[in-house]
Amino acid sequence: MTDHQFSNIVSQYQSLVYTVCCQLVRDHQLAEDLTQETFLAAYIHMEECPAEKLRPWLVRIASNKATDYLRSAWHRKVIVPGEEAMTLPGTAPPGPEELLVTESETEAIRQLVNHLKEPYLQVSQLYFLEEKSVDEIALTLRRPTKTVYSQVSRARKLLKEQLRERSEEA
Repeated sequence: MTDHQFSNIVSQYQSLVYTVCCQLVRDHQLAEDLTQETFLAAYIHMEECPAEKLRPWLVRIASNKATDYLRSAWHRKVIVPGEEAMTLPGTAPPGPEELLVTESETEAIRQLVNHLKEPYLQVSQLYFLEEKSVDEIALTLRRPTKTVYSQVSRARKLLKEQLRERSEEA
């Protein structure tokens, strides 16, 4: 596919991809960034998509990018040592002061991530510290996307356990 052909695809589907991202993240600037990420990922993997399935393929990439962002630790800014910041059904969401992760907590999380063993170390560094998407990590580490999802999930559980233990000791 030539750059001109890809430019035509971007022109044709830009508003659709932006709308999908915006509906999920509810932030216009962020939706623009995710739209760019979507088209970058599409450009990299364009040979994997049959021409007749281009539209649903782009929508899927856009929704995955937005979902990855919403799942990222930096987006959530949740107080990690306890479960205090979780919102239960029927309760008000936490205020900004409850969501703030202090610099010392951030450094503690960074240290815990850097002390994980493989296969979780590289995946966690890229996902939690560098805020890479699962697709980008899979591409970088040459691992299947589903494997990276599993490793991120397991690493998150390990980190939560370690943070819980730290908070109980303090």
